[in-house]
Amino acid sequence: MASIDLDKVLDKAWAEQDLAEILTAPVSALKGVSDRDGQLLQEAFGVKTVADLANLKYFRWASALAALNTSAR
Repeated sequence: MASIDLDKVLDKAWAEQDLAEILTAPVSALKGVSDRDGQLLQEAFGVKTVADLANLKYFRWASALAALNTSAR
C-alpha cells in the first residue's frame, strides 16, 4: 500500500482533511501551488481540483515517461 506524508505535500489547512475532501480541493491546497497557479491551470487545462490535476492526461504522460527513465537505470 502506498503512503504519503500529507504535511509535506499539502498546505496546513488541508493536511487534516480526509482524502475525498483533498481530491475535491482546489489545486492550491497542494504545498507550493498558489491561487494564481491554480487559475492558470484552470485557464490552460480546465484543472480545478487536485483530482483534475492527477487525472490530467499530460501529467500522466509526463509521469509515465519519467518512470520509464527511472526504470532504465
